[in-house]
Amino acid sequence: MPVRVNGQTYYRTAEVCRMVGISRTTLFRWLKEDILREAQHRDRRGWRLFTEDEIDILKAEANHITKTDQFKTKRGLQLSRHFS
Repeated sequence: MPVRVNGQTYYRTAEVCRMVGISRTTLFRWLKEDILREAQHRDRRGWRLFTEDEIDILKAEANHITKTDQFKTKRGLQLSRHFS
């Protein structure tokens, strides 16, 4: 359940993971890798709280697609694909 403080809505880790579609392990790895800075807000128990802006950053990362010019065949052969 989101928390509202001074007109700002905050979400806890489990809610964020569910909204973004990632595991807690992935969230904590991304925090460690500085994909998103460490949560700036915590509740009385020390649990991380995330804003909607921070959730948007995580959603963008979760949906990031990298285009490559190489792919592997079923036999593990690496082929180059040239794009014009």
